[in-house]
Amino acid sequence: MMKRREVIKRIASAARRQGADWDLTREGSNHTVYKLNGVVIPIPRHSELGEIFAVEIFKECESVLGTGWWKR
Repeated sequence: MMKRREVIKRIASAARRQGADWDLTREGSNHTVYKLNGVVIPIPRHSELGEIFAVEIFKECESVLGTGWWKR
């Protein structure tokens, strides 16, 4: 299991290192929606996310952050 805020923190940190924009777009009832250099990244509002689901979210960021960026 991975905490939701840890997922957000890892993406924000990687975006900062690469000079990408990581912006909160809106808070929905079921998801918080961020934009990573224009790519929409919805993150569910659960306090904990399964490991596989966290990796799926990380994969959505690959077009900006690079393939396998979370493994480094």
